[in-house]
Amino acid sequence: MSSVSTPCHLLGMAGFSGSGKTTLLRALLPQLRAEGLRLAVIKHTHHNVEQDTPGKDSYELRHAGASQTVLAGPERSILTLEYPRPQEPTLAASLAMLDTSALDLVLVEGFRDEPVSKLEIHRPAHQKPLLCQHDRHILAVATDNPALSAPVPLLDLNQPHLITACILGWLTTGRLTAVAC
Repeated sequence: MSSVSTPCHLLGMAGFSGSGKTTLLRALLPQLRAEGLRLAVIKHTHHNVEQDTPGKDSYELRHAGASQTVLAGPERSILTLEYPRPQEPTLAASLAMLDTSALDLVLVEGFRDEPVSKLEIHRPAHQKPLLCQHDRHILAVATDNPALSAPVPLLDLNQPHLITACILGWLTTGRLTAVAC
């Protein structure tokens, strides 16, 4: 399954930029939540991110030198970690920030090369290679081309409710099969 140790399941969404990973996640999350799953998402980015507002106390305190800042509010809290120098985040470090004991499933967007179970999102029109040809951790390919030839089951990218059913089956059995999809 995964070399990353966590008490909950991990499922990556792998694909090239523009393939629809975020769009699929946005469709899957409410459906999986409706099934009672406790969910988290880790999204990798290569860009510098800013979630705070210049001029606000939390922003100013962080920029004054705090290496860790928690902005705690009644509906959400935000943890910001400042690194002394730019560094590529790891999946393990990102997971360590979550309370995985309170989760059933962490959906991971990005971290494409990590050895975790994944769904590949593939659009042949983008003319990118299939990742599943070289990644044994890919369980299935969600695609908009049902004629695609792949060594793993194909899922209809335009039918997120069927992909949700497959994920639920995988969580129960540990296998993702074309029959369940």
